[in-house]
Amino acid sequence: MFPITPRMQQVGSPPITEVKRWVAGRTFSDHRPLVDMCQAVPDYPPAPGMRQYLQKLVARPEVAMYSPDEGLKEVRAEVASWYARRYCGAPSAENICLSIGASQAFWLAMLLVAEAGDEVIVQVPAYFDHPMALDTLGIKPVFVPATADGGSDIDAIALHVTSRTRALVVVTPSNPTGRVLSVAEVEELYQCASAHNVALVLDETYNAFLPPDQEPHHLFSKPDWGKNFIHLASFGKTFAITGYRAGALIAGEELIRQALKIQDSMVVCQPRITQGALAWGCRNLDSWVAYNAERMRERHDTFRALFEGVQHPFELCASGAFFAWVRHPWTELDSWQVARLLADQAGLICLPGDAFGPGQQRYLRLAFGNLNCEDMPAAVKRFSTICPPYG
Repeated sequence: MFPITPRMQQVGSPPITEVKRWVAGRTFSDHRPLVDMCQAVPDYPPAPGMRQYLQKLVARPEVAMYSPDEGLKEVRAEVASWYARRYCGAPSAENICLSIGASQAFWLAMLLVAEAGDEVIVQVPAYFDHPMALDTLGIKPVFVPATADGGSDIDAIALHVTSRTRALVVVTPSNPTGRVLSVAEVEELYQCASAHNVALVLDETYNAFLPPDQEPHHLFSKPDWGKNFIHLASFGKTFAITGYRAGALIAGEELIRQALKIQDSMVVCQPRITQGALAWGCRNLDSWVAYNAERMRERHDTFRALFEGVQHPFELCASGAFFAWVRHPWTELDSWQVARLLADQAGLICLPGDAFGPGQQRYLRLAFGNLNCEDMPAAVKRFSTICPPYG
């Protein structure tokens, strides 16, 4: 067999794929089915109106054709209007390149600002796809731990900036902890990035699920926001269309123009059927999105109360959006071992903290977005049933 490049052999495997292999082919009883807290996906379908619209849209011949690389102008205008209703200030259609999910938007951003051998500061715990992409590209991720309460340590970030630093990557609401950065915290990050002339890259995949008292950041209100700010968007969770891969890169117009060179050689364009779903959702689903965000908050509150009310050895450290970030008590076990124990002994799968960067071996990420409130008591009780092999 021909050789695989050494760089790719050193890149970590997708953790969700790895964990789901543990239970592939296993049979679980009806009274104790598999509890999947591995992946953050809504368990509800797209809105009925969207499904009806797409059934008609797919019959149009032009929907099977390419669109412009950045996406149809009318779709990008709808996305811009969606932002204008939610943020203090908004991008224009010219600031938007529609992408295959937020993951492809991240690739576009990194290829725009960094080359092999450059450095990108990544706040940990970090969304696992970001270091995987950086390792694949030969860009060095420089991990800076969050503060004890999950915020950004600006002083520590500044100390890690070097002549090779090209960007600072932060996720808010955090994947994996659910922690939401305040307006002031985001402003501090922006000022830090601007002072060092690097890009602040905010992945805001879960921005439709902010707490009701949480105000979005104000960066889009700055006249020159595109100089040092890049926003990564995903509408998969927002409109329950994760399989449609509806993402966007939002940046200054010159960056978008340069991004089209990569876009054309990578995917050409976001599929038109996805663009149709995105435009219709932005135009029609504000109330539907707000309703489901409230339902997700109810799930969050229910899960948190149950998890803290049942006797088990785990500690809930942070939660929000679709996630709970918990600490396990066994110093002699790493997070992969504990996650495997939960799979084997409790029939519950989740992600190990080690997947989210260095120093996270005592943590697990629990994704409760696909658990109904009625199913949560039984799921939470399983955390009290595992018995480690030693210690």
